[in-house]
Amino acid sequence: MSDSITVKDFEQAARRLHGIVHQIPLSSSNTFSKMSGTELYLKYENQQKTGSFKVRGAYNKIAKLLETQTIDTVIASSAGNHAQGVAFAAAALNLKSVIVMPRATPIAKIAATEGYGAEVVLSGDCYDDAYAKAMEIKEKTGAVFIHPFDDPDVIAGQGTISLEILRELPMVDVMVVPAGGGGLLAGISYYVKQINPGVKIVGVQAQGADAIVQSFEKKERVSTDSVLTIADGIAVKSPGSLTVDLINQYVDQMVTVSDAQIAEAILLLLERSKQVVEPAGAASLAAVLNRKIDVEGKRVACVLSGGNIDVSFIHKIVEKGLITRGRQMKFRTVMLDVPGSLEHFSRILAKENANIILIQYDRLQADLQLNEAILHVACEVSSAEHGAALVRRLQKENYKVTMES
Repeated sequence: MSDSITVKDFEQAARRLHGIVHQIPLSSSNTFSKMSGTELYLKYENQQKTGSFKVRGAYNKIAKLLETQTIDTVIASSAGNHAQGVAFAAAALNLKSVIVMPRATPIAKIAATEGYGAEVVLSGDCYDDAYAKAMEIKEKTGAVFIHPFDDPDVIAGQGTISLEILRELPMVDVMVVPAGGGGLLAGISYYVKQINPGVKIVGVQAQGADAIVQSFEKKERVSTDSVLTIADGIAVKSPGSLTVDLINQYVDQMVTVSDAQIAEAILLLLERSKQVVEPAGAASLAAVLNRKIDVEGKRVACVLSGGNIDVSFIHKIVEKGLITRGRQMKFRTVMLDVPGSLEHFSRILAKENANIILIQYDRLQADLQLNEAILHVACEVSSAEHGAALVRRLQKENYKVTMES
């Protein structure tokens, strides 16, 4: 099936996209290089138009169609980023667009898609359900379907990222790429292997959505029964036939990362690089930082594929990260239910420079004595060591402390 795409397709795609997409330079990172033992470069596609690489494939596909035929309406199914890419491309080329999205799609992605002028239809629980609905609408209306990944022209458009990386970093040793349906990984791996077969290509999936990993291991297309991951942009049960064929031929290694590792990478990107990257986009960096790949001493380029993430979800990641790093702690303790008890407890925390951010006074537990109450506390501390010192001080003052998650 890989004979349906050629190097020339990528070069033509790059010409179509010239002046349409942002040319985002590779960014080196001393911090992440030291953390991973590599010479690390980041491709910030979260800074791309529509906040994702997906605009590349969508625009290339639609623009190529218009070179040979007349189109009125395009339709797509997407968890978010392809939706915005198609909506943007359709508006830029004066076409109507209808986008079918899963019901659980973040509000920010729905609003952004509508902001590009698309009609949004919500249907199903994941991409595959939305795809089925889009097929129904296509049959009824005659709209032209723009597949998010399993299409040669979409793959060529996504793969233009590799042309830019090779131009800026011709001596790159490893490229690390997130994968959901596989269009980005298929495009990058195919083009790079034609130009420089010595470059190692590694694909990354979330542990809870690993259909391509299974397909790679079995050397045949595998679909999973369900997906469960925070990385909604790569939560795909059924990867493409063409994409799997290309990936199995040209990708060197597939790895998975946990949601916790993805969340930590997002937080690190916020802290160290001041970049907002969505879970799917952060998967590549998570794989490198957690040593899922042997990249010691190598020149590595990580593709951060998108940045469309709900602000409320960022808040959750920050909160979780602060707890994981020991910057916040939650615990409970029993105290006497008498006047002055809470003030005495608060003074101890103040002397230890701990800042209370939540406190709950509970006198209704069945196993409490009549003169006791349980205190649930969340507080900010400077480090895990600071938190441990606070616990020791409370224990010295005869408080029994039980940590809570």
